Amino acid sequence: MSGHLLALFGLFRQAAGWKLGLGLLMAGITALAGVALLGLSGWFITATGLAGLSAGAVLVFDTFRSDAGVRGLAILRPGARYAERLVTHDATLAVIAGLRVRLFRALARPGLGRTLVQRPGRLLFRITGDLDNLDTLYLRLLVPVSALILLSLAGMGALALLAGWAGLLPGLFLLLTGLVMLFLGGRGGLAAGARRAASLEALRLRLLDLVAGRVDWRLAGRQAQMSHLALSAEVRLTQADDQLNRLDSRLTLGQGLAGTALLSGGVMLCAALVERDLLDGPAVALFMLILLGLLEPLAGLRRGAVELGRSLRAVRRVGDTLSAPVTHDRADAATRDVVLSQIRFRHEDAPAALFDGLTLSIAAGQHVAVIGDSGAGKSSLIALLTGEMQPSAGTMTLPAWALLGQQAALFQDNVRANLLLADPTAGDSQLWAALEQAGLAAVVREMPDGLDSPLGEGGTGLSSGQRRRLALARFLLQDKPLWLLDEVTDGIDLSVATLILTKIKASGAGRTILLITHLRREADLADRIIRLSRGRVVLDVTRGDPVFEETLSTLRAD
Repeated sequence: MSGHLLALFGLFRQAAGWKLGLGLLMAGITALAGVALLGLSGWFITATGLAGLSAGAVLVFDTFRSDAGVRGLAILRPGARYAERLVTHDATLAVIAGLRVRLFRALARPGLGRTLVQRPGRLLFRITGDLDNLDTLYLRLLVPVSALILLSLAGMGALALLAGWAGLLPGLFLLLTGLVMLFLGGRGGLAAGARRAASLEALRLRLLDLVAGRVDWRLAGRQAQMSHLALSAEVRLTQADDQLNRLDSRLTLGQGLAGTALLSGGVMLCAALVERDLLDGPAVALFMLILLGLLEPLAGLRRGAVELGRSLRAVRRVGDTLSAPVTHDRADAATRDVVLSQIRFRHEDAPAALFDGLTLSIAAGQHVAVIGDSGAGKSSLIALLTGEMQPSAGTMTLPAWALLGQQAALFQDNVRANLLLADPTAGDSQLWAALEQAGLAAVVREMPDGLDSPLGEGGTGLSSGQRRRLALARFLLQDKPLWLLDEVTDGIDLSVATLILTKIKASGAGRTILLITHLRREADLADRIIRLSRGRVVLDVTRGDPVFEETLSTLRAD
């Protein structure tokens, strides 16, 4: 855990840099200005009242300098508070934004696709909920702790000037109180805070499953069971909240008792000093009001201590993800061929390896169709090439690639944004050219806002065929030497399928194309057919060979 904390603080520093230190400094200045304003105001009011009792004292009492000090501090404190909030929150948002990108990249490793399909909410919670929980480390722990330390040291210096060595005691007592509060709050809230975070995640995931699969659950007769699971998570969340609320109440009571003890001790100390003529009335007011102001950072520290449990859980989860080795892209800019040598791969929980020594070579510019029965290894081959799965042995060399599959992965945004995912630097002319290639330009031009026309989730607003063509346009924007096509026209109308295949054939000249298919119309694009059976190449023929046409005839027709 300590290693993860140090690593995360290092990332904090990289993301926000000087803003983190400036935020701590502004928090300290705000606290100091508040205590100084409270103490000086009390001294000024008390001194003015006492001076008014004597006509001679009124003539010599300097009200202007004290009044200027009070006014200056009254201006400084809200200004410093505003600057503190601005800097600390800006630094926190910068840190979270930077970590979100790092975490997404760390999560984008083999198996991500399957995880997204099976439990998309879990990954969403990792990227949002876990990172949002980290704001406590800075805003509710580091900021109040730094303010408490600075205020205690400044308070010891100021009170020592008034009361000698005895003035050091309140500052030391305040530091000890903060340390005890942090220890008790962290210890008491560690399990409850982690349980609350886990329960909240479970509740969100189960509600998502319940809503997204409501028809399937009803048909399977499991809707009541899924509802019960969601309610159970809510009960656990409520119990964790109750524990944290009780802990907060106990810490609030402890904070109040500590404040009472500090002020009571201050009263007794002032009484002793007044009796020895070491303090006068205004100095007593200054002393006591400084003590009162020193208690301010304890409230923020108390909230941070209560929430420490969920923050440490997020630290552990995020730290584990960021520290895990990242699989790098195997694309090699120096090659144009696709070469697989002695590949061995076994699915998790499978009794035997699917690929055991698979060797395959595809020359640059060649168009290859991979066919085979269900379970032959076609989809696994694509998963290996894209890095979705990792072989246990063997080597793979391939150029930069682009993938077009059966699903049109479109997002709730406008047409332009969906296209720019392929090439963020593309201009309007390139976008329109890609739409023209995909046969969708006329449809987009008829939309009210053209490229800026909004789409719903999953491309709602377009027909299924239009969504496929928009996905094709985005695919064509990627100027990659290797195209991977995974049954791209399965399940769509023949007219749309013919258009897509025509565009791919026209734009694919000079590129290497690997098609996974069981359809004759798709395999007809290829000049080479490879048949897989149980992870082995059982047929490898090129166009012109009589077996090539015979193999085509065995595939499913339109």
